Amino acid sequence: MKKVLITGAAGFLGSHLCDRFFKDGYHVIGMDNLITGNLKNIEPLFKEEHFEFYHHDISKYVSVLGELDYILHFASPASPIDYLKIPIQTLKVGSLGTHNLLGLAKAKGARMLIASTSEVYGDPNVHPQSEDYWGNVNPVGPRGVYDEAKRFQEAITMAYHRYHGLETRIARIFNTYGPRMRLNDGRVLPAFIGQALRGEDLTIFGDGSQTRSFCYVDDLVEGIVRLLHSDHAAPVNIGNPDEISISDFAEEIIKLTGTDQKVMYQDLPTDDPKQRQPDIRKAIELLNWKPQVDRAEGLKRTYAYFKSLSQDELHHKEHQTFEKYIVR
Repeated sequence: MKKVLITGAAGFLGSHLCDRFFKDGYHVIGMDNLITGNLKNIEPLFKEEHFEFYHHDISKYVSVLGELDYILHFASPASPIDYLKIPIQTLKVGSLGTHNLLGLAKAKGARMLIASTSEVYGDPNVHPQSEDYWGNVNPVGPRGVYDEAKRFQEAITMAYHRYHGLETRIARIFNTYGPRMRLNDGRVLPAFIGQALRGEDLTIFGDGSQTRSFCYVDDLVEGIVRLLHSDHAAPVNIGNPDEISISDFAEEIIKLTGTDQKVMYQDLPTDDPKQRQPDIRKAIELLNWKPQVDRAEGLKRTYAYFKSLSQDELHHKEHQTFEKYIVR
């Protein structure tokens, strides 16, 4: 049985990857310091023999007993609310955490995939963004703690690949959505749906002309799996190129939720990207991958998940408990 270590396992993407690799017959080791993750996301796996979970901060060190075939590094705050609140931890997990995992991969002879991001492109001067674009990033701005952590993560990963011959993969992930997102994480989709469910007006930062391209989580996971098993070490964009303006997206959410909320406008945050659309020609060619779930269907599934949340979860009052989990 193949063994995979997934960091950030209790987070949005990490938990879906745990599900996928367990379903595919792997022994899954999840690791998370729970600074933004939630154990409820992986609760069904705790009863399984071939799932382990370790409550651990990979920025300190990482040790895994026995053989290890794959490492998927998805540990990092990923929303502006989180990385502006915990900037040092964000930088550490992208630098020290990645270094620790690369050392573990080298020691175990494991293949490692890192979760990079479209934010390495910054506020782009090229549209759509292809992998050969080097980006337009402000290293000392408030978003720099996330953007530069990810850029360093890519650089050290490629250094280990070139110098040590380590098998590495780099996924540049664009806006992804679906069940298990946190309503209070500051990203546009859960923010809009949360406001609609609470009867609040929808908040748009800027004039709404900025664009995003949303990929449903099932499609993203499939792209990650295919990239992991490919023979391509350079970065690959994984995202949905179906671009939409934020103002049009707000109207879609209002229609989806059947609410009559108004749209309120506030100032655009510093260095917020004006355009975001992946060029996925490389993923199509190398991985035979492209998104299958259109936005209407994906939003329908995501809205159904959010509607199922308790009032405490909806109003950000839920507290995480450990008593019913076996946490090492």
